[in-house]
Amino acid sequence: MLYQSTGRNTEKIKASEAIIRGLSKDGGLFVPESFPNISGETLTQLISKSYSERSAYIMGLFLDEFSQDELGKFTGKAYNTKNFDTEKIAPLHAVNKNTFFLELWHGPTCAFKDMALQVMPYLLIESLRKNGDKHDVCVLVATSGDTGKAALEGFRDIPGIKIMVFYPKDGVSEIQKLQMTSQSGDNVFVTAVEGNFDDTQTGVKRIFSDSTVADALEKKGYLLSSANSINWGRLVPQIVYYVSAYCDLIDNGTIKLGEKINFCVPTGNFGNILAGYYAHKIGLPINKLICASNRNDVLTQFINTGAYDRNRTFYNTISPSMDILISSNLERLIFELSGKDGDSIASYMSALSDKGSYAVPEAVLDKIQSLFASGYCSEEDTKKAIADVWSKNGYLIDTHTAVAYKAINDYKEKTGDESVSIVVSTASPYKFCESVLEALGVSTEKSGVALMDILFDYTKVTIPAPLAVLKNTKPRFPGSIKQDEMKSAVLQFPGG
Repeated sequence: MLYQSTGRNTEKIKASEAIIRGLSKDGGLFVPESFPNISGETLTQLISKSYSERSAYIMGLFLDEFSQDELGKFTGKAYNTKNFDTEKIAPLHAVNKNTFFLELWHGPTCAFKDMALQVMPYLLIESLRKNGDKHDVCVLVATSGDTGKAALEGFRDIPGIKIMVFYPKDGVSEIQKLQMTSQSGDNVFVTAVEGNFDDTQTGVKRIFSDSTVADALEKKGYLLSSANSINWGRLVPQIVYYVSAYCDLIDNGTIKLGEKINFCVPTGNFGNILAGYYAHKIGLPINKLICASNRNDVLTQFINTGAYDRNRTFYNTISPSMDILISSNLERLIFELSGKDGDSIASYMSALSDKGSYAVPEAVLDKIQSLFASGYCSEEDTKKAIADVWSKNGYLIDTHTAVAYKAINDYKEKTGDESVSIVVSTASPYKFCESVLEALGVSTEKSGVALMDILFDYTKVTIPAPLAVLKNTKPRFPGSIKQDEMKSAVLQFPGG
């Protein structure tokens, strides 16, 4: 299987090259030239498999340079009870007969990014080997909160790799910040960037497209790569949990093979829900993908109107990982639905950069709306959703999952669609203690990690072990830089 850019570059490359490079030379994102297909027979066979085995099979459809033995070794190392606190890896939790939470936060950083970033380092290292590349790698990450820690943990102390994580100074929770700034490892570097996530992400993208940076790193023996969802090696493992959840619904008798279901996904950068789209594209029976937005509802507006406009107020919300106005992965969806028209995508991205907005043709919007729905959730409604789920079900959810829960309920009420629906639950509530406690009506003068004990005392929900240890942790990387200092930081880091 070959991969091509969403931009004007017509070059076709292997999956291993796409994983190494992360971003195309024209600034576009790599996508498969064509898509495989999974049959009902295949889904039936996957039902009895473990998550690791399902993962190796699904990724193998896209990564045909890698043997099943190789992928099986990688997934076996990634998805096990040493790294995850449940054998199911990504279990379903039912709140009623046709609504489930897909818990993607049982990994080492308690967020859904672990589902990809526990296996991605193995894919990157093997990709380098397959291409005979002797370079060391400098992995750059822009994070709105969860990707950073998951990438740091995944790449920590791996020989030949250094990883730099940039996060918005005032755009993550206290727990998220401490998780990143206290990261151990001799090959890691973390710094805050003054500004919001879009400033941080734009800074990283500029570095990738700056040939002087690549040349300078080349002289030090390094090449740049990414662990954000702009990298295909980050996206392809995420397709797996959509397929896995469907298999589990068949296995527990909730649905029959071929029955269509809904997924509601809290999303900001559009990577998580895009993986759901790719699962649909290879044949998973999906009725609707509901895109759930917080107050930064640029994606909701786009799905409703076909107009993407980032010229709006940026809000710091209680669901900070979704505080994004430039959704990088959206261009991959538009590329597929525009007939792989790289010229159009390049013009949209140019308009977004120059004017902050673009609009897709009505024919493309019709295709989007045939599969996607959208929902928006205010801060107060986010808190209300947390309180409602706790009071009615005794189940604790975080602020991002709450946004999706509100969106799926609104969608059902509006459409009358009673299809079995899965809310993609992206983080442990203990990563956002202050907001969760406020939602539950618990007031306290304490802050930071001390809030975890207060939330436990109130709910008796076990604190995840990777978060509990933060109570005795101090930051290693307390500083911050300006956006225009990011390039200098990258050039100084590799090689010391």
